[in-house]
Amino acid sequence: MADPTPFHLQGNFAPIKDEITTTDLEVVGTIPPELEGLYVRNGANPPSGYSQHWFLGQGMVHGVRLEGGRAASYRNRYVRTPYLENPDLQRVSETGQIDRTASAANTHVIEHAGKILALEEGSFPYVLDRELNTLGHTDFEGRLTTAFSAHPKVCPVTGELLSFGYGQLPPYLTYLRVSPDGSLVQTEEIEVPGPTMMHDFMITERHALFMDLPVVFDLEAAMAGTMPFKWSDEYTARVGIMPRTGTNADVKWFEIEPCFVFHGMNAWDEGDRVVYDVCRISEIWREAGDLQSGDGEITLHRFSFDLSDGSVREETLDDRPMEFPRVADARVGQKNRFGYTLAFEGEDGAAPAMAGQYKVDLKTGASEYSEAGPGRSPGEMVFVPGPGADADSDDGYLLSFVFDGPTNRSELVVADASNFTAPPIARVKLPQRVPVGFHGSWIPDAG
Repeated sequence: MADPTPFHLQGNFAPIKDEITTTDLEVVGTIPPELEGLYVRNGANPPSGYSQHWFLGQGMVHGVRLEGGRAASYRNRYVRTPYLENPDLQRVSETGQIDRTASAANTHVIEHAGKILALEEGSFPYVLDRELNTLGHTDFEGRLTTAFSAHPKVCPVTGELLSFGYGQLPPYLTYLRVSPDGSLVQTEEIEVPGPTMMHDFMITERHALFMDLPVVFDLEAAMAGTMPFKWSDEYTARVGIMPRTGTNADVKWFEIEPCFVFHGMNAWDEGDRVVYDVCRISEIWREAGDLQSGDGEITLHRFSFDLSDGSVREETLDDRPMEFPRVADARVGQKNRFGYTLAFEGEDGAAPAMAGQYKVDLKTGASEYSEAGPGRSPGEMVFVPGPGADADSDDGYLLSFVFDGPTNRSELVVADASNFTAPPIARVKLPQRVPVGFHGSWIPDAG
């Protein structure tokens, strides 16, 4: 008889119970001495042991501090929000007011303007210290009144943080621009036809890109307490392109083939064209929020938008299933040669089965595959450049958590990005497993 337990509560998807701190971790191999900082990653970890959906558990961050060629510490902490203290908290009042502090804070964690931000797309960011303690939410001194994306982009040229918020009630989409010093300096409503789900967006050096795609809010699912979004055959798939300091009137919309995109890899300007690489899903969620219903193919896909004549070109770059794409932080919004993705090998029941990772060379079209090994399952990779490395090279390191099934524990794996299929440079043995999670960052010590 099949196990009725949802996949996200089984195996390494299941939550862990304890918050711990461990110092002087065992290392197999050698940690490069230039790696001085904190690797931290976020994920859903319901303290009750139950949640309605993989995306809905309360946020827990896991961090490993590297210094002086050693793994100085591991710690995991819940992001302490009102939703953690009271999972039954109603985020929307009887009068329709939304409590943006009631965040799961479970999706991503980044640094900007000296602050570590734990993010979840329906709410305000939460600020953490370097020991991963929660300092409280931020609304940018009262300037933020909407949701804030889990996938903002830090421009490597200007230092700005570009973001957006989407909602189930008007305004359905709001663009947000934060200055390098952390001040919210621009808030613009962007008109879209309805309450679409917009998990990610992208920037180039001159533009912001919005994905207005046919996964829309479903009230019945929301009232049932599960993921409140489903596929719509009636909702037109579009991408909007706007100057980064522009307004709604400046957005140029391009219709594309119906699809959904959780994550973009990168985008850049080429004269009058904007090129945008994404992990494209042909369709998803015929039943609201159900990973088993209506899920289509996931491929690495390229959109080329011509701003002069309004035309769009689409092409598949790699037809193997892959997700969680990343580029070097220094290449965000700039043309990149290399991208790094997580291989989705198929499904184990309804669960994505991750057994390896890809490195994609967009200049040559070649790719490499690194298998995690028997009983091992990797997560998203974060690229850290080597000392003095060219911004567009693969001279650097790839950091990721890898679950080791035979020991029921996880490791922080440090790989040589330029020698992708070689054994890891270092494996940091962690005192417990790190459940399958979402996104994270390398936060270097201040130079």
